[in-house]
Amino acid sequence: MPKDNGIGASLKRREDVRFLTGTGNYTDDISVHRQLYVHFLRSDVANGTINGIDTAAASAMSGVVRIFTGADFEGVGSIPCGWQVTDRHGEVMKEPAHPVLAQGKVRHVGDPIAAVVANSLEEARNAAEAIDLDIHELPAAVDMRKALEEGAPLVHDELGDNLCYDWGFVEENREAVDEAIKNAAHVTTLELVNNRLVANPMEPRVAVGDFNRATGDSTLYTTSQNPHVIRLLMGAFVLGIPEHKLRVVAPDVGGGFGTKIFHYAEEAFCTFAAKALNRPVKWTASRSEAFMSDAHGRDHVTKIELALDADNNFVALRTATLANMGAYLSTFAPSVPTWLHGTLMAGNYKTPLIYVNVKAVFTNTVPVDAYRGAGRPEATYQLERVVDKAARELGVDPVALRRQNFITEFPYATPVAVEYDTGDYNATMDTLETMIDRDGFAARRAASEAKGKLRGLGINCYIEACGIAPSNLVGQLGARAGLYESATVRVNATGGLVVMTGSHSHGQGHETVFPQVIAEMIGLDESMVEIVHGDTANSPMGMGTYGSRSLAVGGSAMVRATEKIINKTKKIAAHLMEAAEADIELKDGQFSVAGTDKSVAWGDVCLAAYVPHNYPLEDIEPGLEETAFYDPSNFTYPAGAYSCEVEVDPETGKVTIESFAAADDFGNVVNPMIVEGQVHGGLGQGIGQALLENCAYDENGQLLSASYMDYAMPRASDLPLFKVDHSNGTPCTHNPLGVKGCGEAGAIGSPPAVVNAVVDALQSAGKNVLHIDMPLTPARVWDAMNG
Repeated sequence: MPKDNGIGASLKRREDVRFLTGTGNYTDDISVHRQLYVHFLRSDVANGTINGIDTAAASAMSGVVRIFTGADFEGVGSIPCGWQVTDRHGEVMKEPAHPVLAQGKVRHVGDPIAAVVANSLEEARNAAEAIDLDIHELPAAVDMRKALEEGAPLVHDELGDNLCYDWGFVEENREAVDEAIKNAAHVTTLELVNNRLVANPMEPRVAVGDFNRATGDSTLYTTSQNPHVIRLLMGAFVLGIPEHKLRVVAPDVGGGFGTKIFHYAEEAFCTFAAKALNRPVKWTASRSEAFMSDAHGRDHVTKIELALDADNNFVALRTATLANMGAYLSTFAPSVPTWLHGTLMAGNYKTPLIYVNVKAVFTNTVPVDAYRGAGRPEATYQLERVVDKAARELGVDPVALRRQNFITEFPYATPVAVEYDTGDYNATMDTLETMIDRDGFAARRAASEAKGKLRGLGINCYIEACGIAPSNLVGQLGARAGLYESATVRVNATGGLVVMTGSHSHGQGHETVFPQVIAEMIGLDESMVEIVHGDTANSPMGMGTYGSRSLAVGGSAMVRATEKIINKTKKIAAHLMEAAEADIELKDGQFSVAGTDKSVAWGDVCLAAYVPHNYPLEDIEPGLEETAFYDPSNFTYPAGAYSCEVEVDPETGKVTIESFAAADDFGNVVNPMIVEGQVHGGLGQGIGQALLENCAYDENGQLLSASYMDYAMPRASDLPLFKVDHSNGTPCTHNPLGVKGCGEAGAIGSPPAVVNAVVDALQSAGKNVLHIDMPLTPARVWDAMNG
């Protein structure tokens, strides 16, 4: 029987009441007295030298308060990168400066050159059009392979070339991998592209800077997934503001998908300008600005080789990837194609030898960084596509080939330096095959053929690493911040709890799920627990929300802080009932003495904590508030098996998804309904990448897909009703909740399932097609079918 409260209950999201009734408080809803507006004049060329900026006419226009250029930011810090990668030769990556406003050169279409601050947005826009720019356009480096050639246009002249780093992992395996591939009974090779994407959250980015001259305090209101990290990066490294003089507030945030993790120039500008002008300064991105200023995702070109022995056992894997960094290094960009990608190349399989090479390339394009899954989708796509191709080359069942090579014993140390603690890949595959009625596929294919359509079935697996940790390890790998999480639990005198967390919700349902955990521990109704987040002034230092870490890391911090609360209340209850502390039990909001009928209510004990008349103050101090920081000892490893069935119209190449099923192992599940919703969202984004989405540049660095007219987003009509299962959870062994994370799984496992299905459909018609690059548009599919 389903639970109606606590852990395991499918409670409706309490935050949805304000979102659905239009009473949410987003950054653009915030207006401050005497507020000014800024409009950024952005480069319309991808690479060029700035010879002059004449702002005289624009400055004289109505409503203009001040026009800023790069010259105003000389001496101001560069936008920092939060992860330093060391290459396979022991050299640290090249890390060029990233100015708030362009200084001397522009490096991508959309690079901000000048900022017009005016009394109204319309006046700022009008004045920006009057600025006279003298820019000498230069040839652009756009294609990654060409950008690495000798004589290619340079994105950063001072670097001498466009290579950021040449990373190899595990370097000690390289010769052994080469030898194993050379001597293998069969080698499958696949070259593929992981297409560039634009995150497109519903809410665009917004920043409001404010300055209090009386106190010297700066405040930034921003659309961020991690306000404490923004305070650290912007305050310490860009503007030189001590953290105690800088407050960052991220109120309700309308989606992020990774793109709102990073510190952006617009945030630093609004904070800087507010102080310079002693007036609040606001910026709200237009959708067109978002396309050319939000960090993009993916954009890898890869060659992958899978070696098998005569019995079809995987013996070695080798990959070579070009990863696009764009024009500047975004906050976590260097880590995505390396430590978040290379370490997952084992997948669900017991391949003994693996070598991953990644060359990160600067190009005259928008910076590229983490997008839902961040490195894990790229690894899964490569691996699951090459396994499927190997099965076709060998003439064996693709599921049977996977099962033969599954990891079956845990814990399992992979050859790419991570250790999976738990999992049962055969169980999730068993569940998936039951969900999709695989035995009935032949009849469904025949029915499609009778309609003149081709039907294909694609099945694949995935594994991901979530809750990036521990801090001391990732620090050795180049992280420039800790990756712990924090929580402060404050119990009021009447028993209600306020939980302040460094995690940030932007669609995950934290305000519902976190109270379920704490209510379960104490035995209260969830309505007694309030969650506070998003304001550095009233929450402990935390790393924010990304990488499916909120419950595994942030929730674990709450558990630890709540355990401290429970321990203290048990001491108070023991004094109140004149019993030994070891005999006190807490259940359903009541403290009792084991073996007796003595009890005292949770609320009475909480009141006693603040009215300490009945216990010795020398043993227990008054009040009831505790803080905990939780730093995991390992990643968590969600895994699963996905299936996609498609129909392909051979006349047009149009692909229709007929069904999609996902069987996931998320460990313990706190709120099944929210988990299902997270998977649905991820599947929608993964299918969007596979069939529709593509961020494209021409050879001059002009963004061809700069609006929804040219960038195809998935709609409800593009998606089927999903079948989702998470009944095969194997609890994580190293966090107190046994949870693994669920927010990115759908986007990780779905792209290869779609491509596998389309290839299967074409193969059924006798077409010798073994791969089509994403997105599988009708034109690409038709071209593949027709040679």
